[in-house]
Amino acid sequence: METRIALIGIIVEDEVGISPTNDLLHEYGHYIVGRMGIPYSKKGVNIISVVIDAPENIISALSGKLGRISGISVKTMYAKTKAQ
Repeated sequence: METRIALIGIIVEDEVGISPTNDLLHEYGHYIVGRMGIPYSKKGVNIISVVIDAPENIISALSGKLGRISGISVKTMYAKTKAQ
């Protein structure tokens, strides 16, 4: 199956969103290439970037599920080329 590379940017604005976010990322872990979390205590947020290589429907499903979590904001950016 053809896959895409995407970057999912997550901003955690409320701690209530941390646990469900981590649970979802763990569930989709076999598609995740890398993950970086940055606490930005000055502004009271945490920023997570996730690189994923998966079929487009999987990326969309993960992004949609993350977007429904209270206390976080999510944006997804796709690479122009498909993964080989």
